Amino acid sequence: MKRLLIIACLFVVAVTSNAQQLSQVTFNNGAALSYFSLLTDQGVYIRISETGKALEWGTELMSNRGNIYAPRLQPFMGRVEYYGAEADSAVKGKVKSIGTTSLTYYGASETESKAGKLKTVGTLIIDYYSTYDNAILKGKIRSIGNYNIDYYSSFDEESLRGKLKTVNNTPVTYYSSFDDKLIRGQIKSIGSYTYTWYTSLDLNAAKGALKTGQYRQQIGSITYILREGV
Repeated sequence: MKRLLIIACLFVVAVTSNAQQLSQVTFNNGAALSYFSLLTDQGVYIRISETGKALEWGTELMSNRGNIYAPRLQPFMGRVEYYGAEADSAVKGKVKSIGTTSLTYYGASETESKAGKLKTVGTLIIDYYSTYDNAILKGKIRSIGNYNIDYYSSFDEESLRGKLKTVNNTPVTYYSSFDDKLIRGQIKSIGSYTYTWYTSLDLNAAKGALKTGQYRQQIGSITYILREGV
């Protein structure tokens, strides 16, 4: 019995370690959210928009010059299947599987905020804000697996509305409309990590570029990327 219990525990650990996971959160030039990246058990990244659309999939390519990555993924060379004409009207033509990872979608009978959007990626369940939530959140991803996603609402400062606010317990803050015009809306902090940017007051500098902080920052199991291609 003890031996069977050990085998069962090892099986659970193996399944958990091979499951899909939220791996990256990428922003556009340190401001608006570009996409979430899910990592499959085959090491394939699946990039999805904040509204639940699969954008691209493949592997990252690092430059020979160091820790710089190509903005686009290298195409996945394995098997990729798509839903056919027999599928639900909101699903047909969408990607069905990428390697060993299956993708499902909410059907046409679902509410407007969910129909046609990703429902599961492997073992990860994706949920969305509904028509009953703040209007600016409607249709955006509410959760990916065990990760809860929140955004600044229409009650927040205008320059923040709709921007990513938290990923579970990791808050994201931004420079406000009271800050220098070149850095308004730029990321100010992610978790305990802070970022400063060159402003219009900096002389002989790449104005608007990152001054302190890392473009790629690992926080827990997630890598936050301030700009594509770094």
